[in-house]
Amino acid sequence: MGVIVRNLQNVVPVRRARLRRDVEILRHIFGVQKFDMGIICVDNRKIQRINHTYRRRNQPTDVLSFPFYEDLRPGKVPCALQRDEYNLGDIFLGVEYVMQQCKETKQDLHQTLTVVTAHGICHLLGYRHETEEEWNEFCFPQMQQKESYILSEFNRLTGSHLEPLTKR
Repeated sequence: MGVIVRNLQNVVPVRRARLRRDVEILRHIFGVQKFDMGIICVDNRKIQRINHTYRRRNQPTDVLSFPFYEDLRPGKVPCALQRDEYNLGDIFLGVEYVMQQCKETKQDLHQTLTVVTAHGICHLLGYRHETEEEWNEFCFPQMQQKESYILSEFNRLTGSHLEPLTKR
């Protein structure tokens, strides 16, 4: 199955083939190319509803991840025993929200979607920051280091110049 990219919004034009290609490269760098994942592009209304339902935050956001392996230690690749366990989970991209951020910061939408997806994959692999304290003390240094490594490898392989979300 690999990567399934679904576009469930019509506010922002999304180049699904490019996003799928970039996610395939990210999966390889993360070492999870055997694992399936879903990338779902949604508008502000939908991402806000999902954010409110699952995180009790009634506002749009850039990315929400729903890991198949909920108790994974940060950075560990899951140990799948059966075929249906080769699933990392789903990443919802708030593409309308990301587009608004890109307009403010003069960033390229598709490059930013790749960076946001890398951040989402980190969440699928056990990196969490539910609270400000968790973010500052635990997640930020580890997640920043992981994202920096992943994106530097992505840049090396593709000639891109992406920077992690955590540096912005």
